Amino acid sequence: MARTTRTPPPTALPGDIRLMNATAALFAALGLLALLATLATWLVRQPVFNVRAIRIDGDVTRNSVATIRANAMPHLTGNYFSLDLGVARSAFEAVPWVRHAVVSRIFPDRLAVRLEEHRAAALWSTERGDAKLVNSHGEVFEANPGDVEDDALPTLQGPEGSSARLLGLLQRLQPLFAPLPARIETLSMSGRASLRAELDSGAKVELGRGSDDELVMRAQRFVATVPQVIATHQRPLVYADLRHNEGYAVRLKGISTTLGPGDKTTTGRN
Repeated sequence: MARTTRTPPPTALPGDIRLMNATAALFAALGLLALLATLATWLVRQPVFNVRAIRIDGDVTRNSVATIRANAMPHLTGNYFSLDLGVARSAFEAVPWVRHAVVSRIFPDRLAVRLEEHRAAALWSTERGDAKLVNSHGEVFEANPGDVEDDALPTLQGPEGSSARLLGLLQRLQPLFAPLPARIETLSMSGRASLRAELDSGAKVELGRGSDDELVMRAQRFVATVPQVIATHQRPLVYADLRHNEGYAVRLKGISTTLGPGDKTTTGRN
């Protein structure tokens, strides 16, 4: 009869030896990670990853590509890997006329930049007399107003933060005055939110306070009837006050006229 030989079970390692083995494995893993990190740091610092080209797309109407690069490049530090894209975006958005920039990397040594320029919709006159511009979004931005001298832009003036409302209201009011014929050159808001329009004829129109819809309704009522007053007296409009609940008052050259709901007029010499 054959005998069966049993293999004795492996002897368990003492706890201190297992701890030493685990510690050694941990240190080996940490050493490998440190080596890889050092290698990666060395690799990304190689000249091959220096930013060598910047591709600029989008709006470049107000600035040449060379001008944009010349303004932004001094503020870009680092290479393909270390360049802070947020800082790079700010550098491009600091270039005059640039409203928004999107910056992305193109491996291994290029940047792609897509620009959106401000589109000037009006001049902005500050309380200190600084000349700025308002873009089509109603945002005030700094640029050389001389760049838009030929655009015949209207002027907006008001408290800080009112530019968007003023632009929106201007865009609604401007077509209303066309039948006079007249064009709004300046729309201003006082500190008490009272609106005044100055026309290209030199006439001033007090719109007063209220919602945009209320101001537009006053202007519509005024423009619908004032041509008859002007035609009757054959004198140019100098001033109009639309803040009356039951009508409006106008001053023609040499004549004051008040128009009520019954379309009756009273006149008097100034």
